[in-house]
Amino acid sequence: MLTDPDVQSSTPRPTQTNLSGRLGTGAIVFMVIAAAAPLTVVGGNVPLAIAGGPGAGAPVGFALASLILLVFAVGFVTMTPHVPQAGAFYAYATRGLGDRVGVGTAAVALVAYTAVQVGVYGYLGWAVNDVLHSFGGPTLPWWVWALAALAIVAFLGYRHIDLSSKVLGVALVLEIAVVLVLDAGIFGRGGAHGVDVESFTPHTAFSGPLGVAVLFAITGFIGFEATAVFRDEARDPERTIPRATYLAVLIIGTFYTLSCWALVLAAGTEDATAVAQKTLDGQGNMLMDTAQTYVGTALRDVMQVLLLSSLFACVLSFHNVIARYTFTLARKDLLPARLGAVHPRHHSPSVSSIVQTVTALVLVVACAAIGLDPLVGVFGSMAGVATVGMIVLMLITSAAVVTFFARNAELSSGRRWQTRIAPLLAVAGLLTAMWLVFSNFTLVTGGGVGVSTVLAVIPFLAFIAGLVRGPGTARGRM
Repeated sequence: MLTDPDVQSSTPRPTQTNLSGRLGTGAIVFMVIAAAAPLTVVGGNVPLAIAGGPGAGAPVGFALASLILLVFAVGFVTMTPHVPQAGAFYAYATRGLGDRVGVGTAAVALVAYTAVQVGVYGYLGWAVNDVLHSFGGPTLPWWVWALAALAIVAFLGYRHIDLSSKVLGVALVLEIAVVLVLDAGIFGRGGAHGVDVESFTPHTAFSGPLGVAVLFAITGFIGFEATAVFRDEARDPERTIPRATYLAVLIIGTFYTLSCWALVLAAGTEDATAVAQKTLDGQGNMLMDTAQTYVGTALRDVMQVLLLSSLFACVLSFHNVIARYTFTLARKDLLPARLGAVHPRHHSPSVSSIVQTVTALVLVVACAAIGLDPLVGVFGSMAGVATVGMIVLMLITSAAVVTFFARNAELSSGRRWQTRIAPLLAVAGLLTAMWLVFSNFTLVTGGGVGVSTVLAVIPFLAFIAGLVRGPGTARGRM
């Protein structure tokens, strides 16, 4: 076990060998929704869904994505009591489909989470410069701000999870509150031409490629399944994890759908596509310009600052998730044992946290060294890898749920919906989502067909590498 030189003494004392914590449902929901970066999604994914998708019908895309993930969550939480180890997708895949598939799943998870975290560092660096420029401040290379944020994340991630949950909780409450104030302002004033439900009619929803809206909606949910990663630090995991999972999906889905609808109403049903396109062309900012119009300059300025806290909360949350993934894998002899150490004072996966910091540092520096654009080159490409990876992970997990309960029929008695129907429906929905992602992949990555193809196969290569690697000697089985 790792020891801290500052707390060593000649007197033997018990060593903490497992992660600990008293996280309740609310704290875990905070961690998960923070990873989804709701303000970032409303400001970025929503305009993309409107401009590239069915225009005013984009809210339906977010509603459909919410439904797919809610159905997926049914099987996910039903299996939770039978997966005593933390590790989320890895643990579920191992339990249902065996060690070798579990290792492949873990490899995909590490690639997906690392990719999205590095991508958000790029977005954060760009956003800090954008905000500073709007306030008349200096313009510095994006990586300066990204590395500064990385240092703070390293400090918080090394310490006990309760500190991170408090930081994320404050940031999350503020960013959701400011968007809800904007939504209330839009609905209160009746939008551009009055409040209507035109967005949810079949004619409007299918007036353009609805799949594009679904694609960007699913991208905005990345990280919701991380409820299970915090199992060892939850107060009552068998109750807390299912509650947190359902709440996370419902809150995120409702928030995205409502906010997307509000932005459509603010622009006007007929003009929503044109207004959103200006954001993509760099001629405006749909979210900030709407805030200026409906709630004033002061709230717009606050929103700009909270966008930064949203992005920071996102990278902090993913840092914690990745550190716990590597911690769990080390405890299964799939990674060096040192990564499974627990800090004696902070009760955190401190070595895994340090390794995750170094990994992010190397990748951010590499992106900066080769001159990638922070939005298209870093965020766009990494979001593409992460989106494919997350759908692969959910497909494997749904298959694991069906297989596990088929082999253990006594556990599924009287629960056909939870153990078979819902997981199979989730598979169908996720396969459709995968097709939509591949059909519109260049919209996610911002790159050409060749580059996008290479990025798309990375999660599959990771899965194959995991299968080849196979299970370790494992100090414990799932």
